[in-house]
Amino acid sequence: MILVSTLRWARGPLTILVASLLLMVAGCNLAPKYQRVMVPLAPEYKEAVPADVWKRAKPNDGAIRGRWWEMFDDPQLNTLEEQVDARNQSIAAAKADYLAARAVVRQTRAQYFPTVTTSPSIANSRIAASPYSQANGLTYTEYLFPITASWEPDFWGRIRNTVAASAYAAQASAADLENVRLLAHANLAADYFQMRGVEQQKRVLDATVIAWQKYLDLVRDLRKSGLETDEAVAAAESQLEAAQAQDTNLGISRAQYEHAIAIQIGEAPAALFVKAADQEPRLPAIPPGLPADLLERRPDIASAERAVAAANAQIGVAKAAYFPNITLSATGGIESLAFTDWFTWPSRFWTAGPSAAETIFDAGARRAGVRQAISLRDASAANYRQTVLTSFQQVEDNLAALRILAEDLKQQDAAVQSAKRYLSQATTRNTAGLDPFLNVLVAQVSLLTYQQTYVNFQTQQLIASVQLVEALGGGWNISLMPTPAQVRENRP
Repeated sequence: MILVSTLRWARGPLTILVASLLLMVAGCNLAPKYQRVMVPLAPEYKEAVPADVWKRAKPNDGAIRGRWWEMFDDPQLNTLEEQVDARNQSIAAAKADYLAARAVVRQTRAQYFPTVTTSPSIANSRIAASPYSQANGLTYTEYLFPITASWEPDFWGRIRNTVAASAYAAQASAADLENVRLLAHANLAADYFQMRGVEQQKRVLDATVIAWQKYLDLVRDLRKSGLETDEAVAAAESQLEAAQAQDTNLGISRAQYEHAIAIQIGEAPAALFVKAADQEPRLPAIPPGLPADLLERRPDIASAERAVAAANAQIGVAKAAYFPNITLSATGGIESLAFTDWFTWPSRFWTAGPSAAETIFDAGARRAGVRQAISLRDASAANYRQTVLTSFQQVEDNLAALRILAEDLKQQDAAVQSAKRYLSQATTRNTAGLDPFLNVLVAQVSLLTYQQTYVNFQTQQLIASVQLVEALGGGWNISLMPTPAQVRENRP
């Protein structure tokens, strides 16, 4: 039972004046008004969109969706990507961090409310013998049941800004979770296309090994007829063996990429087997949008912006230290020397009243705290600008890569076709005895090199497309980030 008589305390003129002043400052917020950090934006990206690679889309036509990997039209990739959210351990850790950040919000909001404590006790005591006391050797038992309530009104906005800062930090953690999810999906897609690139390289080398075996058989037949030398046979054998060694060595790279994919989906490498692809991956069409759109589409930018807001609120917390801490407290309960008297009216006791604590001298500690909070806010703002600028760079880099690789592939395809004609002519002339086998050797090596380079360009193009999707936010937008009210909710 708490017996509090705050009304009686508040009847004096002085207390009424104090209460009025406290009500006047109850809405005080010492944090600077938050304004989003400005970053210079270009009207459009510098890199032109290749007409034959990226199509300019109407609003919301062909925009990146959440399941962006489906644009590559690869069923095996889709199956793997669908396992990432539920099983990737980096995502699981980021989700736990977000839930912890939400718990901090609820923890700081608890400061809005009074704290109530109790400490019941039963104490048996004996008074020492004394010639000056009539209670010599008296033994008694005291039954005590006190309840204490204390409350610190948020007159200076310290609690309010602490709650705001924790809510903004929880929003940043939610954006971090989305960024980790985006990176996990993008890393899996990149590993997957690297693996497919290795498979294409192997198909090229498989064909080369078959061709070299045919050349070796032909040269051996010509040697028996006296039309070729032992030197030509040795050259053909060395090229065949070298091609076989390269072909075998590709198994290392494929195995490593397959193991990396297993880790991304939370599997032990031994538990995953990805069968070879039946067809080459398809390059999707992805409109990059405008630079201004990027501020709303990248979770890491959203996280950096919320970090600035949290740091801005911390300035208000630091400034609140200049003002006194005012606490309203009350203690009441029952106390008696007999348990049967606990519930009688005379056993009651109570005390109630306000208290204030103010630092008179701190050698500039509070001023330094405010300066630190302002500097941390400025640092967060600089980090936000750097994140935005880096995001623009990543988009421009991948747009440039796609534009240049589109040209590279055209040029390299022309080189491959020319090398095939050269090899065909060299083989015909060598078979007719007009040219030495060295010409065939040079032509076949050139064709293999050009084909390998073409496959490398194709793989780079697919990786660049994945990285562009990642740089554009992977279909996420800021409307999906929870609001401060949502991060305060009790349900997970």
